[in-house]
Amino acid sequence: MFDVNIQNIVVAFQFEPPLNLENIRKTFQKECFFETIEDKRYTFRVVALRTRKPRFTFLIYRTGKIICTGSKNINEAKRSDMYLLKRFHQAGINASLKAEAQVQNIVATACIKDQIDLEKLLTHLYKDKHYRVLYEPDQFPGAIIKFKIYDKRESTILLFSAGKLVCVGLTEFEEIKEAIRIIASKAVF
Repeated sequence: MFDVNIQNIVVAFQFEPPLNLENIRKTFQKECFFETIEDKRYTFRVVALRTRKPRFTFLIYRTGKIICTGSKNINEAKRSDMYLLKRFHQAGINASLKAEAQVQNIVATACIKDQIDLEKLLTHLYKDKHYRVLYEPDQFPGAIIKFKIYDKRESTILLFSAGKLVCVGLTEFEEIKEAIRIIASKAVF
């Protein structure tokens, strides 16, 4: 079999009422590394806040929408909403949870074989209408393979000839394992 390693989990959640980004930036000055509050080049207003333990990066929008990245643990990522809410309350920032953290994307890696003949595999996949394949070795050394898992969720796999792959686009670990299993079974010649 193969080991699947989660590299990043993206979750989204919502706070209310609308957030005061200037106040958040001043309160968390040492942890804020990017903001577009005063910058006229950007059409959106956001404050990016990075924490060390747990290691999260929050993109905080005035509307209360928050995107959290950086976690490698699904349970930890799903609790990121309560972590940030607690930090806000400790800092005296008025906010409440409107929508709980929902996983938007999981980025995972695996190694399915020592070497893969990409040309041979892709020729096989091109014939199957369930797979959409993009491979331009002059521009990018890996193949981009898109297909549906359980006829509902679309998975994207970046597959390299060294047998390593990156899986994106799915929100559950079991779906990721199934996507990798499918590609690994196709890579057997």
